[in-house]
Amino acid sequence: MTNRYDAIIIGGGHNGLTCAFYLARAGMKVRVLERRHIVGGAAVTEEFHPGFRNSTASYTVSLLRPKVIADMKLHDHGYRVIERTISNFFPFPDTYLKLGGGAGRTEAEFARFSKKDAEAYPKYDAALEKVANVLRDIALQTPPNVGGGLSALRNAAMQGWPLAKMDLATQRDLLDIFTKSARDFLDGWFEDDHVKSAFAFDAVVGNYAGVSTPGSAYVLLHHVFGEVNGKLGAWGHSVGGMGAITQAMAKACASVGVEISLEAPVAKVLVNNGKAQGVKLEGGEELYAPIIAANVGPALLYRQLVDSSDLDEDFNRRMKTYKTGSGTFRMNVALSELPDFTVLPGKEQAEHHTAGIIIAPGMGYMDQAFIDAQQKGWSKKPIVEIKIPSTVDDSLAPPGQHVASLFCQQFDPKVDWDKHREKVADLIIDTVNDHAPNFKASVIARQIHSPLDLERKFGLIGGDIFHGTMGLDQLWAARPVLGHGDYRAPIKGLYMCGSGTHPGGGVTGAPGHNAAHEILRDRSILWKALHRKR
Repeated sequence: MTNRYDAIIIGGGHNGLTCAFYLARAGMKVRVLERRHIVGGAAVTEEFHPGFRNSTASYTVSLLRPKVIADMKLHDHGYRVIERTISNFFPFPDTYLKLGGGAGRTEAEFARFSKKDAEAYPKYDAALEKVANVLRDIALQTPPNVGGGLSALRNAAMQGWPLAKMDLATQRDLLDIFTKSARDFLDGWFEDDHVKSAFAFDAVVGNYAGVSTPGSAYVLLHHVFGEVNGKLGAWGHSVGGMGAITQAMAKACASVGVEISLEAPVAKVLVNNGKAQGVKLEGGEELYAPIIAANVGPALLYRQLVDSSDLDEDFNRRMKTYKTGSGTFRMNVALSELPDFTVLPGKEQAEHHTAGIIIAPGMGYMDQAFIDAQQKGWSKKPIVEIKIPSTVDDSLAPPGQHVASLFCQQFDPKVDWDKHREKVADLIIDTVNDHAPNFKASVIARQIHSPLDLERKFGLIGGDIFHGTMGLDQLWAARPVLGHGDYRAPIKGLYMCGSGTHPGGGVTGAPGHNAAHEILRDRSILWKALHRKR
């Protein structure tokens, strides 16, 4: 194995693999360096207890771009997604709400709480879909590089044109989504707290904020512009877990000649005279390439892997204050039986067991969870999303038993999690047990990923599943910072291809796709320049 390549990718997560695929398909010699023993980054499937396997970090699929799926021919490499019958199940103290299963069914469900809200739902859904359609298109476009001259202005105009063509009502909705809190936005559409809660949950997923926090409405939207098997807004389960997606991507990469190295942690990006030249591994080995693409978050890249002396003062200052921390606490549990909910009894498998089970009973509950986390470090009554993938994929657990993902919010990343992780894990299980009294006794084993564990294991600084807060100041051309929203680092030859770039977090493949196309564009320009000189 040589030590010289056309391109080196730091990090074998889904975006790194996507970027590597496009570069290798274009004829480049590419090597991916993954620090863990398994490829996939945070999208992996692992056995956490004998006989029990689960998606140990990322846990559900919707946002992966259809173009990426098609280009990498992932279906040929084992990619398969099962859609949810209903999207979410919300147990409340004395009732429940089911979301999804078709527009008519959702309207009927809302009508149990408010006829007015049932009538408003189709209009709300249509309004969000208009905005989501534009964002889907922009997701696979490179943001304009502010300060980049006429070409940047042209690109900004081109991307802004679909927004300008929106009718006035849609433009108003877009402004609301980017500036308002989820509470204020939903208050403008609905009257019943149960109905509003069913949508508000998406605003705090991976977002260390309350539903009353300004800007939280955008995160609500970010979670609805995906699709599964051609169905817009749908969510599903990857058969074999999320690791099946990245294993399919690894096979696609191998088919075009990508070299993938496991247990190859990068210690430093090598820079000479303002230009990236290669990387140094923690073991001391040096690898060289004129192009380095980093599938790690900006906080990790610029605070640890790049020497501050290779960056200017203003950029260093901004990267030191780059905001991370999604307030996420992630658990996997092995179960002897399915949860038996007080408001919808039964341990025999039913459709609500196959849905996302959301313990977030009320807007006030969600706001209080964030307030508690700010004051104490974690919420007394946390927000918990339960997904039981073994209900649709029996390869993950022994017969008659199950695995569950517990994706929990709000937990301060700055807490001493080595000291408090077990106590908080108990609190989370007790929270679920309050709604399903058999849950605690059914737990055979558990795997805990506190914010600190997520950082140590997956390189997610502050436990941030999005590689950086998705506020208005860290989106589009300002992700990670104005002047470098086009995937190009302030060091020549160094690129960013992870979720800390546009369009942000989630298993989308878009940053990897977009970064690869910018790398190939730069390479083409360089080749033409050299050809002219000859």
